[in-house]
Amino acid sequence: MNALKGALSNDEWKGYEKWAFRIFSIYFFIQAVPLDWKFYRNLFSINWLHLRFSDIFYVSRYTPQIFSDRTSTGWGLNTYADWLVMLGITIVGAAVWTYRDKDAKDYNKFYYWIRVIVRYRLAIGIIAYGFIKFFPLQSPYPSLSNLNTHYGEFSRWKLFSLSLGIVPNYESFLGLVEILAGSLLLFRKTSTIGALMVVVFTGNVFMSNLAYDGGEATYSLYLITLALFLLTFDVVRLFVLIGLERPVQPNRFKISLSQKGQSARLVLKTLFIFFFVFLYGYKTWSVYHHDVYQYPQTAGLKDADGLYDVSEFKINNTALPYSATDTSRWKNVVFEKWATLSIGTNKTVKIDSAVTEEINDKDADRSYEEAGSIGRQYYSYQIDVANQQLILQNKNHNYPNDKLVLHYTRPDNSKLILSGVEGRDTVYVVLNRIDKKYLLEEAARGRDKAIKL
Repeated sequence: MNALKGALSNDEWKGYEKWAFRIFSIYFFIQAVPLDWKFYRNLFSINWLHLRFSDIFYVSRYTPQIFSDRTSTGWGLNTYADWLVMLGITIVGAAVWTYRDKDAKDYNKFYYWIRVIVRYRLAIGIIAYGFIKFFPLQSPYPSLSNLNTHYGEFSRWKLFSLSLGIVPNYESFLGLVEILAGSLLLFRKTSTIGALMVVVFTGNVFMSNLAYDGGEATYSLYLITLALFLLTFDVVRLFVLIGLERPVQPNRFKISLSQKGQSARLVLKTLFIFFFVFLYGYKTWSVYHHDVYQYPQTAGLKDADGLYDVSEFKINNTALPYSATDTSRWKNVVFEKWATLSIGTNKTVKIDSAVTEEINDKDADRSYEEAGSIGRQYYSYQIDVANQQLILQNKNHNYPNDKLVLHYTRPDNSKLILSGVEGRDTVYVVLNRIDKKYLLEEAARGRDKAIKL
């Protein structure tokens, strides 16, 4: 199709070129422009007087959904089934367009504007993820419980995320690449470079989602298709210039706007960049310094964070010795700085998965710490200081009825005694804090000699 008339010459378009343009332009218009009523339902639900970083993120990430919402927030991601339906709509639309517009000689102006729409849609999509990597929020540093979970007890996607979380500088570099690519897309003269960067970078993201069972393979492929559509504009010239080493003419096609039109374009572009780049970047920075959204923010039991060995464990007043196979006895307990404790056990549980990027304001909905892992039972808790009780709720969404009320005493700063009812049994647990050193933390302090763990 001569790259959809990449040079935008004054020559009359061939029939197959016009057919191809009608199909591609309708399809990408449907994919890029929010025509889905659910988008506007969620848009009007935003409190614009107290705009949150997550509000801008979901506006930037949203894709048209035909069948249903797939996330608790309602700002879902579409599926390949949605794509097929949109393709069907596209073919019908292209057929009607062809019948009603038989005399058209070219679609140069239409092609220009559809590229503008796709450029800006792709830019905000890639920038939205760039900032949550640049300020390492998407894959935060592993929690204390994660550091005390066996490697084989993590899902592949959780291992991938944790591996990125332990190198925040590298994560920030990846975010910077995405921000740069998105910024280049905001300007016509650099859009091809930005689109090429997206294809290479997001192509790696797409393959990572496939290899590690991530949940955003469809969305990353969606961004890639937008970038490929933009690349078709210059692909022939690039091939001739680089592949055949022959000179080519640059594209000089430009839409003529009135003075008022130029002023309106400048104002709209300035507002767009301010909202999706500067405001969003500032709010992401603020979240990074005040509220890492992957982890709960409610403070836990004071000065209790750490790893504890279970030195004594009783069920119904019967002591259970250490065992590598016992499914009833606790192996160890971790208290986080926030109001989460995790219990190492041998119980078989249904894994709680979270493989798409979701930003939750409520601690109860923040599931990153326990998602994608087995071997530990994660509980959020409330502290009843007057009665010295911990009111526990299993954080795994597959066990909503798993609740415990444990009385606690603290003979000293290194010991905790818990007692209460677990299911139909009474439990009594003596915990002793372990002064454990972690290789990651020791290495971060710059030690250059052997470490005994």
